Amino acid sequence: MKSPRERIVEITFELFAKQGYNSTGINQIISEAEVAKASFYQYFKSKEDLCVEFLKVRHEYWFSELNSFLSKEKDPRSKTIQAFDFLVYMNKKENFRGCSFLNILSEIPMDNVKILSVIQSHKADLRNFFLELLNNDDELSDHVYMLFESSIIESQLFKSNELIEKSKKIVTNLIQ
Repeated sequence: MKSPRERIVEITFELFAKQGYNSTGINQIISEAEVAKASFYQYFKSKEDLCVEFLKVRHEYWFSELNSFLSKEKDPRSKTIQAFDFLVYMNKKENFRGCSFLNILSEIPMDNVKILSVIQSHKADLRNFFLELLNNDDELSDHVYMLFESSIIESQLFKSNELIEKSKKIVTNLIQ
């Protein structure tokens, strides 16, 4: 059986995906996770702290899934191209829910440094992921990163993988 903390984070993932950050209240999380209010506050001082934990868990999960998906590829350029297939895979797995980090970013005030810094850190790690794959070629890796990010947003918006496939073709031509 899952611990109260695990249930809280799991329910948070479901509710944030379904309702968004602002429309999800602590009392609903407590109720649906079937934990006592005291248990919630034992682990998290606030909804903001819960959001930070949720984003950290999501970060670890997302990069674990990405690395697992790309593990069969040995060539860095092949991994770069396959990263776009990973987006198609995640869209199928999560029904085009998009990027948890950007979804929350759209709901928080820009002066919420605590949550904003976690989001920025995730995006910096993704940017560095492509930088490492593409032999520290700043310009090329940033171009790939921007195509990757926009593919996530557009596929969520239109519930379609069409622009992911187009971006993959562009990246294939760019890195050969």
